[in-house]
Amino acid sequence: MTYGQLPYDIAHMLGGGVLLFSFVLLYQRRITAVINAFAMQGALVAFAAAWQGVTQDAAGLFLTAAIAFGAKAVAIPLVLRAMVRRLDLERGVETALGIGPSMIAGVGLVGLAILVVLPATTGVHALAREDLALSLSVVLLGMLMMITRRNVIGQVIGLMSLENGLLLAAIGAAGMPLVVELSTAALVLVLAIVAAVIALEMRERLQSLDTHALQDHRGEQG
Repeated sequence: MTYGQLPYDIAHMLGGGVLLFSFVLLYQRRITAVINAFAMQGALVAFAAAWQGVTQDAAGLFLTAAIAFGAKAVAIPLVLRAMVRRLDLERGVETALGIGPSMIAGVGLVGLAILVVLPATTGVHALAREDLALSLSVVLLGMLMMITRRNVIGQVIGLMSLENGLLLAAIGAAGMPLVVELSTAALVLVLAIVAAVIALEMRERLQSLDTHALQDHRGEQG
């Protein structure tokens, strides 16, 4: 292995790790395990940003890495665990699909991401192409998690996992303005706060965080 190959290999390993934890999020059926997996994914995104800061010689990416680690690997998981304890939530996570169908759908979405990105980026540097394919895969798996989870906290984690894919794409694009990366992270933090408020309100009014409980309040049933 030459030194010139080392940055590519490490960046590829970190991006693959983020994608792996997207599958871990789909696989887990206990809310505490889902939160722990999200914290690990956030830490890997932070390490990926720091590594890109080294390879691109971009000091701004170190700030992005610090914010991502502090928010996604530490602060948000701590808040979610506190919510689970405070609301005395069930440790199981109800899903619209079983483990097998969810994993099969996830593999299909990764294949779709590869089929879309690689032909469209012919001639682009190999690292940028694979970063985009991995990032789109993480985004699609985050969307799948939001669709298949019936628990509000699981859906919020799916949203933040989706944003991890967007951040992974942003840090892989050389020359991406820091304000774009930070504004994306700030938007997701705001959405997470709004989702937490909604979760508290649902718990108070419906005594449940299962979004299926909203069915009786949609006026669709007699």
